Amino acid sequence: MDSNDIFRRLRYILGYNDLKMAEVFALANDPIDQARVTTWLKKDEDSDFVKMPDVALATFLNGLINQKRGKKDGPQPVPEQVLNNNIIFRKLRIAYNLQSDDILEMFDLVDKSISPHELSAFFRKPTSGKYRECNDQYLRHFLSGLQEKFRA
Repeated sequence: MDSNDIFRRLRYILGYNDLKMAEVFALANDPIDQARVTTWLKKDEDSDFVKMPDVALATFLNGLINQKRGKKDGPQPVPEQVLNNNIIFRKLRIAYNLQSDDILEMFDLVDKSISPHELSAFFRKPTSGKYRECNDQYLRHFLSGLQEKFRA
């Protein structure tokens, strides 16, 4: 999944307008103007569409964590320059304060079964022998589960 698609889906899940989405960036100490947010939310076919860089999505997710969980004392985390589905999944898990049982329940909401062992493999360090790369399908199902749980 690309950053723009994830950003659009998160906007829908959160029920935010463009201004509110821009405010989340400020929570990660990186104010972004509403016009830029609007170009990232455009459909791919639109002439005003702009591809969202990974670092911008990472910044947004850091801001979402700060919004939902509160800012940590000390310096803010540096946004990743390159994202993968595992990092996105982990940041959303942190933002929504989800335990494994909560995530498994969300997968059930969208009729996708996943074992607890498969799920834990997504959150391991890449150097671990039990690490598993999260493919687009699993991230899509997770986002759909978030939507069912928080948008319904």
